[in-house]
Amino acid sequence: MRTQEVFKAISDPTRRKVLKLLQGGSKSAGELAEAFDITKGSLSHHFNVLKAADLVRCERRGQQIVYSLNTTVFEDVAAVLLDLFKVAKGNGESS
Repeated sequence: MRTQEVFKAISDPTRRKVLKLLQGGSKSAGELAEAFDITKGSLSHHFNVLKAADLVRCERRGQQIVYSLNTTVFEDVAAVLLDLFKVAKGNGESS
C-alpha cells in the first residue's frame, strides 16, 4: 500500500469531496465536475492524485471516463491507523 500517497490524497478538501461523492456509486468525470467550481485541469490533477494513491479506479466507457472507489485501499488504511493507535494489551496505555 502507498501510505504516503494516501495521506497526501486525503489531505485536500477537494479530493475528500470527490471521495464522498463516489460513496454513492460510480460517476463520470463530467458528473463529478458539476459539483465543483474549478477548472477541468485542476480537477484532472485531483483525479490523478487519487489514482496515484489507488483510492479511485477509472475506466473508459465510450467517450466518458467513469470513476469509482477502490474500497480495498480504504480497508488497508483503516488497518494501518488501527495498528498505529492500538492500545497495549493488559495495561490500558498506548503503545
